[in-house]
Amino acid sequence: MKRFLTLILSALALTAAMGAASEAVRKDRFSRKLNTFNTIVKELQTGYVDTLDAVTIMDKTIEALLYQIDPYTEYYPADNQDEILSISQGQYAGIGSYIGKHDGKIFITEPQWTSPARKGGLRPGDIILAVNGDSVTASTDVSDVSKKLRGQAGTEVRVDVKRPYAADSLLSFNITRANIKVNPLPYYGLLPNGIGYILLTTFNESSARQVREAILDMMHSPDFKGLVIDLRGNGGGLLESAVQIASNFVPKGTEILRTKGRDARDERIYKTIGKPLDTSLPLVILTDGGTASASEIVAGSMQDLDRAVIVGERSFGKGLVQTTRPLPYDDLLKLTTGRYYIPSGRLIQALDYSHRNPDGTPARTPDSLTHEFATKGGRIVRDGGGITPDVIIKRPEGNRLLYNIMADFWAFDFANKYVAEHPDSISADSVIVTDEVFEAFKASIDPDRFKYDRQCETAIQYLRDAAKTEGYMTDSVAAQFDVLASLLKHDLNHDLEINRKEISDLLEDEIAIRYFSDGERVRRTLPSDTVLKEAVTILLDPERYKSILSPKK
Repeated sequence: MKRFLTLILSALALTAAMGAASEAVRKDRFSRKLNTFNTIVKELQTGYVDTLDAVTIMDKTIEALLYQIDPYTEYYPADNQDEILSISQGQYAGIGSYIGKHDGKIFITEPQWTSPARKGGLRPGDIILAVNGDSVTASTDVSDVSKKLRGQAGTEVRVDVKRPYAADSLLSFNITRANIKVNPLPYYGLLPNGIGYILLTTFNESSARQVREAILDMMHSPDFKGLVIDLRGNGGGLLESAVQIASNFVPKGTEILRTKGRDARDERIYKTIGKPLDTSLPLVILTDGGTASASEIVAGSMQDLDRAVIVGERSFGKGLVQTTRPLPYDDLLKLTTGRYYIPSGRLIQALDYSHRNPDGTPARTPDSLTHEFATKGGRIVRDGGGITPDVIIKRPEGNRLLYNIMADFWAFDFANKYVAEHPDSISADSVIVTDEVFEAFKASIDPDRFKYDRQCETAIQYLRDAAKTEGYMTDSVAAQFDVLASLLKHDLNHDLEINRKEISDLLEDEIAIRYFSDGERVRRTLPSDTVLKEAVTILLDPERYKSILSPKK
């Protein structure tokens, strides 16, 4: 026995020694590569034929390095931290406008409703010619213009623009920058049937407070029967905010998630610490493919605890946790430090960035290899690939016609033209896209410049080529193809007409941006929201609501 124990101890010691040696070799190789990298940088600085922008090169090198790890580990230099601060703190300093680029022109896409940009006179479609006298050209990056527009609150910036469809098209605006608050809750309200609705767009420092205040406000109504929280398109934000919002609906001390890092000692458990508002209020949460991160914590934990019915489409599947770390010279690193697991114990991360496909894309766990977990009440749920709704409602599939109307700015340009011709304010309850307006939109499209995939014509050409390759293309077959092609020839007017409803909805949204606040625009869309209608139907049917949250027998 003694000899046996000696052999085991010797084997363990040998294994440890080999592991230590292997680690030493790995560290030595890394040290050599780092030394080689430093030498290359020095050689570029001192010996390259042209003068190099070393700072830009290093920034791009760092970005390339981090991109190889995952898309959430990011580097923020000291002079470019507005994005991460706006996510966490819910505010930034600037003029408060989104900008974009198309056909070599940088333009205002949407000034926020109460922003200095809008108050100062900027409008969607304004083409930016210069910022503080610095010209904006076709080679200028959007990020460069964005940096110039942002700045310390109280300072002034001059913006020169060209306004389409205006008699005096060259305009200059002196705009005083301000602290722009990101409103995470653009709309909430009680629907006529007594169902409350909350649209939450992000999780920042004010999200939990605003959600709680909205619920309390609606609870004052005796008609309040249930609540819908809309997390569609919500990409997440602060983990702590998600836990606080979940705490409104479950008893104090309920585990919402736990995070696990590289070391077992890094595990953290997040439980609700506040007094709930109502632990039995009927609740539905809406999700789609844009529901991610903190949004999935709320939706997933409520599903695992059988506390809410999830309606819509499968969520994005981001189960990774990021932490900001300070770097020298006031730079920041947003680093993926762990994975999170919701109450059933499942991880919803869809992509495995540590294992890549041959083309370099991250591997995705197929549904057939996911694992079963159980909710608090015994319902079966699965890990991997996001949150699968209890009631799945898929949005109508788009087509290339609608895509190109948006991507090639036909709708955007028409909305600018419409506003120029209708400068007076209009009622938030009015229908904008009448038959007359739709006809005007069709007339605004130049068929020679409008490009989209003509699938029937493409399919016929594919069949022609296949018939030639396989030896079936005779004169009679060619003639039949010609007949079929004439029957299926695309007509732009016809294609626009058969997509009339979808195009009209798109135009309504685009034009509404120019007339109405965020809340008014949301309220306008609620009556036609099919996913919301299904959620309301479930909440108004207690037996169905209970059945969905019960284990299948």
